[in-house]
Amino acid sequence: MTNNSFAMTLSEPSVQHKRGTICIFGTGDFGRSLGLRLLQAGYRVVFGSRNPKNSSLLPKGAQVLSHKEAAQAAQVIFVAVHRENYDFLCQIGGEALAGKVLVDVSNNLKRNQYPESNAEHLSKLVPAAHVVKAFNTVSAWALQSGGLDANRQVLVCGHNYEAKQMVKDIAQNLGFTALDKGSLQAAAELEDYPLQLFPMWRLPVALATGLIVFFFLYLLARDVIYAAVQDGKDISFRVMVSLPNKVFPIVSLIMLALCYLPGVIAGFLQLYNGTKYRRFPNWLDRWMLCRKQLGLLALALAFLHVLYTLIIPLRYYVRHRLSSWTIAQSKLGHLTLLLCTAHTFLYGWDRFLKPSTYKWYLPPGYMLSLIIPCVVMVLKFVLITPCVDRAITRIRQGWERKPAAYTGIYDDKGNQSLLL
Repeated sequence: MTNNSFAMTLSEPSVQHKRGTICIFGTGDFGRSLGLRLLQAGYRVVFGSRNPKNSSLLPKGAQVLSHKEAAQAAQVIFVAVHRENYDFLCQIGGEALAGKVLVDVSNNLKRNQYPESNAEHLSKLVPAAHVVKAFNTVSAWALQSGGLDANRQVLVCGHNYEAKQMVKDIAQNLGFTALDKGSLQAAAELEDYPLQLFPMWRLPVALATGLIVFFFLYLLARDVIYAAVQDGKDISFRVMVSLPNKVFPIVSLIMLALCYLPGVIAGFLQLYNGTKYRRFPNWLDRWMLCRKQLGLLALALAFLHVLYTLIIPLRYYVRHRLSSWTIAQSKLGHLTLLLCTAHTFLYGWDRFLKPSTYKWYLPPGYMLSLIIPCVVMVLKFVLITPCVDRAITRIRQGWERKPAAYTGIYDDKGNQSLLL
């Protein structure tokens, strides 16, 4: 089948296949989670199995057929099995898989385990089908939880544009963001991605390190050096314990706010665009992907604050601060950020207007830590107002704003064309 005939095959039923039948080969955790997610999105799901009668663990509403019958029932087939088990595809026969879109979701246990990627091997094994590499960077947990963490992005690669577009449509209908990574030669890179050690930690760690250094030097100048210059007091003994114990909660609060800020920005962008299907800017995509790491670093810094608190004599107000910081990054989410921000305000509410608080005209570190959390809280408050929340909820459920009014003009052949 040529690319043109394949394009015709896909273009005609593309709308109905958007909520049509999807076949899944593989009944493991990923296959079951994917099937449940597809059913929730309105697709008809057919599982291909060697033993169709054994379907007790599969999601309710899915149909179980033999491999060949399941392949004939759908245009898109998810191959959710390990590379070592690809042989059953040869037994199905080339005719049953001819022109089908095979979505390879497999990964390897180590890098360079095979001379070629799993997707390229699958493409050679079933040359009559169109192989697309996708969903291998999405976990079964992400499918079950709705992709609420960094696993929201689906990386897609393949030789055929129409086949990739069908897979991207499915990803978007499931609530994910699809990113085209090019031809099938990029499959090896995608398969190595889950094996990378801490792939999204570089930016959060660099950001946390920069904030720690900045606030340490800031408080060193404001507290220690100021006391030595102005009052002639030597309080350098505080550098090792007291200063870090001030820096850690400040940076923790900022990191917690940075964890939720990209979601707020994404909400405003969706309102502006009037659709959830337009890609976010690359910087926001990268920011969204490392939110989990930002939150974990905020929790780690809060834990360090607790440890430092246990080894130095404290006044009551410092002991009282533990109650808000130890719950950082819990399931309370934005409520945690609100409580920590409110607590910081209460901690220094009587110092904001005192001139003696601003040493060398520098505000205390905790005042600087309130800037980003306050921005997040204000923007989040705007998003949860009834009128805005109603609009963004509709957008995230698939509603799209109608394009601007069109003006019809006629070309020199008398055909009407549309221009914005």
